[in-house]
Amino acid sequence: MSAQLLDPLLGTRPMQQADLPQVIALEELVYPFPWTAGIFQDCLRVGYCCWVLTLDRQVIGYGVMSVVIDESHILNLCIHPDWQRKGLGNKMVQRLLKIARQHGAETAFLEVRIGNRAALRLYEKLGFVQIGRRRNYYPAADNKREDALVMSLEL
Repeated sequence: MSAQLLDPLLGTRPMQQADLPQVIALEELVYPFPWTAGIFQDCLRVGYCCWVLTLDRQVIGYGVMSVVIDESHILNLCIHPDWQRKGLGNKMVQRLLKIARQHGAETAFLEVRIGNRAALRLYEKLGFVQIGRRRNYYPAADNKREDALVMSLEL
């Protein structure tokens, strides 16, 4: 009789080119105005910090961050809807912030849709504070635009 693992194998690792089909499928599932494959490929090509969260080799989340001199910028964060509200967004942001610190960043920045209440709660819980607002930053339904809140965290 063989033993069966009851807990799934959850892991984080650097994003690879081979992950892009799953990453793009997740991006298109979650966001009404998703990033293109070209954007993700460019992020990998220029060396941004791109990480995936996997469950038994299936990508269930990812994060993309740039680090330049003493600033980091979280550009994209996504968790599969089936796995949201389980602390995985927090786990991914914590991973990105750790990497930012390792690269000498002193401040982390991000933009978030004003209507994305779950993300706002997560970022505020982690200590991010609003430092600005970009009017009409994001595309929205019916050819409208949605404001972005600019947030920062001292590392």
